[in-house]
Amino acid sequence: MEIEKKYSEMTEHELRTEIGRLMEKARKAEQLGIVNEYAVYQRKAVMAQSFLVDPKTIEPGEIYRIDGDEGVFFHVDYLKGRFAWGYRLGGERAEEALPIAMLKSVKTGK
Repeated sequence: MEIEKKYSEMTEHELRTEIGRLMEKARKAEQLGIVNEYAVYQRKAVMAQSFLVDPKTIEPGEIYRIDGDEGVFFHVDYLKGRFAWGYRLGGERAEEALPIAMLKSVKTGK
């Protein structure tokens, strides 16, 4: 049995291969109507994608769009690992963590 590597131990090529594999599994689960399995593979792919994002590009105090959640913005308070902690704008300001791959800059040209 092959020992699975952590995302943090993978090279960029290995991460991209893993993301492709996970997206293919998610697609198959979606076609079969297995919604919970689809969601798990999607989340795993987003986590793997977070290891391709330089955490230095996410700045505390800035506001970002949430990829996959149109019209919703996220204020980053701080980073911990590959997660940005903060709150969604317009909500109850409940603190939550999002994988950094889900955050897209609202500044033009980025």
